[in-house]
Amino acid sequence: MRPIRVLVAKPGLDGHDRGAKVIARALRDAGMEVIYTGLRQTPEQIVAAAIQEDVDVVAMSILSGAHNHLLPKVVELLINEEADDILVIGGGVIPEDDIPYLKEKGIAEIFTPGTPTSVTIEFIKENLKRALA
Repeated sequence: MRPIRVLVAKPGLDGHDRGAKVIARALRDAGMEVIYTGLRQTPEQIVAAAIQEDVDVVAMSILSGAHNHLLPKVVELLINEEADDILVIGGGVIPEDDIPYLKEKGIAEIFTPGTPTSVTIEFIKENLKRALA
């Protein structure tokens, strides 16, 4: 069975990626293959990379406050590309009040600051949409 493939992305104009790097390392340490796209990615770039890399999960980290626009846009583009079997999760500084909206728009889970990386790892393992060949 192949490892879970995760694309870690920083959408928008966010200039800080410490959290994304922490989660990327934790996912790698848990045996997952991680592709990190780097800072300031558009939703279109994130979706193109997810499809090109044939990932199982897109994990986005956002601190800029544009989460209600950028995260659902990635889900919308994945659906348009018939890649809605990719699990999409988000994390970062996201107000609790915005989380129900994001879940309604297709983000499977939101992980806020202080969430143990083990919680994120277990969520991914238990909620994959694709069967690992």
